[in-house]
Amino acid sequence: MRPELQPPRHVVVEAVARALAEDLTPLGDLTAMLLPADVTARAAFVPRVDGVLAGCACAEEAFAQLDARLVVTWSAHDGDRVRAGVPVGVVEGPLAPLLTAERTALNFLSHLSGIATRVRAFVDAAAAGGPARVWDTRKTTPGLRSLQKAAVRAGGAANHRGNLSEWVMLKDNHLTLLGIGAAVARARHQWPGRTIHVEADRLEQVEQALRAGADAILLDNMSPAQVRECVLTASAHEAAGGRRPLLEVSGGVTLETIAAYAATGVQCISVGSFTNSAPVLDIGLDVVTECDAD
Repeated sequence: MRPELQPPRHVVVEAVARALAEDLTPLGDLTAMLLPADVTARAAFVPRVDGVLAGCACAEEAFAQLDARLVVTWSAHDGDRVRAGVPVGVVEGPLAPLLTAERTALNFLSHLSGIATRVRAFVDAAAAGGPARVWDTRKTTPGLRSLQKAAVRAGGAANHRGNLSEWVMLKDNHLTLLGIGAAVARARHQWPGRTIHVEADRLEQVEQALRAGADAILLDNMSPAQVRECVLTASAHEAAGGRRPLLEVSGGVTLETIAAYAATGVQCISVGSFTNSAPVLDIGLDVVTECDAD
């Protein structure tokens, strides 16, 4: 297991507890109560399609919170490519709580693996164009951001800011009241030491952000040709003794276009669909052994 791919432990515990409470309030699992308490089983996590695994900690936590006797053993880990039909892990223990936790575990595992799988596709596509890093956005499911951003890392991409407190990001709606130069100066004065990121949708704004000394510039909804012009402008600014900011492409990036953007010379490309619309990776839990009652 690679620690850098894992979400914070307390986030996993809290998210799983909420999900189980949603499933078990107010009376518990009525169907599982029909099963003999002493029947045990062994079940395998089996992907139905190829993909990239993520969310193992959440799946394991779902079983642990239901019954400490349920033991999960993984043969693959977050960030690993997985194959259809090849088990990635097994859970063993009492059958009734195993079945109670099944859907919660699979919901987390399938959702987060779906994100990691989509991310890996974009990362691989971008690599064909150039060395630009691919990263995510704040377009996440409320309450699941840390888990989803960990899944992005498992897919091979990087994380953009995690929340509004991490750095200053001046977008078009902020800049309607303040010009770029004034906004950057005010942010530098009020939040010294914080990254100042400016959104620009045309070359004129890029030039203003360069003169203002922005730390990063988001090139919003531009074509690869427009982005290349902005990169050349930043290079000229640097050659003249100015500071070169991080350049990010955002808006409308697809699997078909990401290589062209990566080839422009930008450092980062952000993709919101990683977390706001990634399809799940279909993973099932197949009971492979059912033991007799003790």
